[in-house]
Amino acid sequence: MADKKQKRNNRNNNVDEDYNPRFKKVRKKVCPLCADKNLVLDYKNADQLKKFINDKGKILPRRATGACAKHQRDITIAVKRARQIAVLPYTAE
Repeated sequence: MADKKQKRNNRNNNVDEDYNPRFKKVRKKVCPLCADKNLVLDYKNADQLKKFINDKGKILPRRATGACAKHQRDITIAVKRARQIAVLPYTAE
């Protein structure tokens, strides 16, 4: 019984022994639209919007783009408008 407690204490105290790359801390992404104040999102600019969609044409989530909530909503609206006027495809070919 004491052996189990000792292992548990060692596990909590020695971070180096239990290093697991699956659970390493990831730096928080900075919103690309907040970081560059000159960057304006435009639904007519397909090259700019392609950064925010994947190869199948789906809109990437916030955890992938690093955008803040406000700008993620703007990205979504811009991509949907671009699809509507045929600047971006709805799906990959």
